[in-house]
Amino acid sequence: MTLPRQRGLAEQAADTAIDTACRLLRLPSIRGEFSEIADRTVKDQMTYRGFLAELLMTECDVRARRRSERRIKAAGFPREKSLRAFDFDANPNIDASTIHTLAGCEWIKKSRPLCLIGDSGTGKSHMLIALGAEAAMKGYRVRCTLATKLVNELVEAADEKQLDKTSARYGRVDLLCIDELGYMELDRHGAELLFQMLTEREERNSVTIASGESFGGWTKTFTDPRLCAAIVDRLTFNGTIIETGTDSYGLAGTRAPAETEAG
Repeated sequence: MTLPRQRGLAEQAADTAIDTACRLLRLPSIRGEFSEIADRTVKDQMTYRGFLAELLMTECDVRARRRSERRIKAAGFPREKSLRAFDFDANPNIDASTIHTLAGCEWIKKSRPLCLIGDSGTGKSHMLIALGAEAAMKGYRVRCTLATKLVNELVEAADEKQLDKTSARYGRVDLLCIDELGYMELDRHGAELLFQMLTEREERNSVTIASGESFGGWTKTFTDPRLCAAIVDRLTFNGTIIETGTDSYGLAGTRAPAETEAG
């Protein structure tokens, strides 16, 4: 389709032409905001180049935000968590500067692991999701899952002779977030499949895990001591370990208002 062109279009005709062109070129953000930007350009006495830059940056910004939203949705986070919403003062075990450094995602770029170890309610799952979301917003492919769900999926895939396909799907993500590792005992077959996946990702793609058990307690999950030691090695080599402590961050947040009322 060729749009009719003529000089000196009336304002209404120009708006119609811009609207049509934006539809054809698939520029929905410019189509929706060009009128407001044009009015602001006149008010601020911007140059034509400035006006064009405003239009194009508007489209780029919206597309970048939508890509981030798609990556976050594809990650499968169980709930929304952000670093901004975390109260670092409530849990001094978690160093804010360390977390904000991790949010820069250099460790993901270098394919290194991250382990978050601590009791229930200390913020480890919050950090797992929030750092995963930061990675997704920076353009990394992220997948978040529970440890038991991942192992069950691997076992079922192996039984159905689809393990290569499932492993390849997980292998394509830059960051695999595994929550609640160490809570339940895994049979040897499931533990071996998890070890195989971690081995395939070592020094190629990043893994972050959250566990309510110290590494010494993982023998309850991985009953073979040698396999347990090998998995710990895969998850800690060249990695970062953050111990979130034993005092419940979540419980403190709910207890404070009650104590205030009681006082």
